[in-house]
Amino acid sequence: MIISSLLTPDAQLDLRGTPCPINFVRTKLRLEQMPNGGLLEVWLDAGEPIEQVPDSLTMAGYQVEKITDCSGYFSLLVRRPATVG
Repeated sequence: MIISSLLTPDAQLDLRGTPCPINFVRTKLRLEQMPNGGLLEVWLDAGEPIEQVPDSLTMAGYQVEKITDCSGYFSLLVRRPATVG
């Protein structure tokens, strides 16, 4: 069994330089276009974006699977649940 393939994103969204709450809105819109269970990688700036967006996505029913500090920005892996309700 290859675990790493479970965290291979289906799509990627670069939102560096995008202010809050626009980055959250764009992330949510992109997730809504993805198939159920799809994994999206989002690049976010340090500070308010990485502090606010993951919590907002969790409250909206999405599953934040991993946050990686990429030195200068953060990579966020978020999964669209099988059913969004």
